[in-house]
Order: sequence, then structure tokens, then C-alpha cells
Amino acid sequence: MWLLLSSLPGVTPPGAETPLSGSPAGRAGAPADPGPEPDHDSGGAGPAGSRSEPDLSDGERAWPVDGAGGGRVPGGRPEVPRGWEPPPSRYAAGHRGVDLAAREGGPVRAAAPGRVSFAGVVAGRPVVSVELDGTGEPPLRTTYQPVVALVEKGEKVDAGEVVGVLARGPYHCAVSCLHWGLLRGDDYLNPLSLLPAWILRGPPSRLLPVIGVPEPPG
Repeated sequence: MWLLLSSLPGVTPPGAETPLSGSPAGRAGAPADPGPEPDHDSGGAGPAGSRSEPDLSDGERAWPVDGAGGGRVPGGRPEVPRGWEPPPSRYAAGHRGVDLAAREGGPVRAAAPGRVSFAGVVAGRPVVSVELDGTGEPPLRTTYQPVVALVEKGEKVDAGEVVGVLARGPYHCAVSCLHWGLLRGDDYLNPLSLLPAWILRGPPSRLLPVIGVPEPPG
């Protein structure tokens, strides 16, 4: 008897997580600060809408946190308790980022290469922000919270390099999680648009032998 790996508890089949709603062009505006938005669920002051963005997934990329098998390899895709939900209008509530399930004290990595633009506290929450290399003007900026920084402002980081550890909650997820954001200037973008399809998909499902379990009749 064989069991489909993706049917095991805690293993999400490819394509089952939050889709790239909004795609690279989707975004909602909100005021910028040195790090990420202090309240990423409330209404923003900037205009909502969309704009054309080039392919943002070109270059070295990595999941910011580990999933099953490790976040830097195919199959290491973390769970996404809440995805990108751009608000429908200027002051409407939304979710200007993506939440990734992660363990408290676990490593948080740079999703793409760049330079640390902020490492400190915003609205009482520890934050790390990285300006990405070669992404135009204003440059793209990734934000990670709540994260206790292990890097300093101005430090160069590579994709997959540890920039901090997930801080103690409270979290706004049912589980401990990282809030991962992406901005260009004051405009919020879908951070999943940074990742190429092969990282988002993870590996194909595999059949594993099941020993000691009788086959169903029929």
C-alpha cells in the first residue's frame, strides 16, 4: 500500500496555499516608515490600486523561514496562515503582507540580496528591513516582523542569510508567525511575487510505502 506524501498531516500539496492574489502588480498604498507597517491590517492612507511591475522573482531568492525540510530548498515551503489581501479602497482594512508560520526563536532569512536599511523597533515591535539590490528607484524593500535583528543597518546580506530570529509574540496569527512585507516607496506589494514558481510550488508529491496497514476492500 502506498500513501501520497502530500496527504500526510502538516504537508501541504503544491498549489494548496494562498495564491498570488494581486500578483506582482497588486498592491495597496500606505504611509512609509523606516521599517514595515506598524499595523498591517488597518486602513492605509495611501491610494489603493495597481501598477505594472516587472518580474520581481529574478535573482537569488529564499523563503524567509523554514518549512518542512528547510526553507531554502524545494519542499521547504512554510505554511501561510494568511496571504496577501490588498484593501479594496483607500481607507479599507486589508493585509499588506504575508504571514508565514514559524517557531519562536527560529531563524529569519533575507528573501533576496540587499542592504539592511533598518534594524530596530517600530510601534513596539522589533523589525528588520532590507533594501533589495538592482530593483530600481525607489528600491524594493522587504520587511520582517517581529524579528530580533542579528544584523545592523548598512550591512550587506545575501538571499537566505539569517538576519534575525522570530521574537516572542503576541502574534496576530493563531500560531507563531512572521509577517513579511514588500514595498516600493509607499506602495505595498505582494511579497510572494519575489519568489520564482519552482520555490512556490515545492517538490512533486511522492508515494511512500505504508507498512502494517491493511489495504481497503475492493
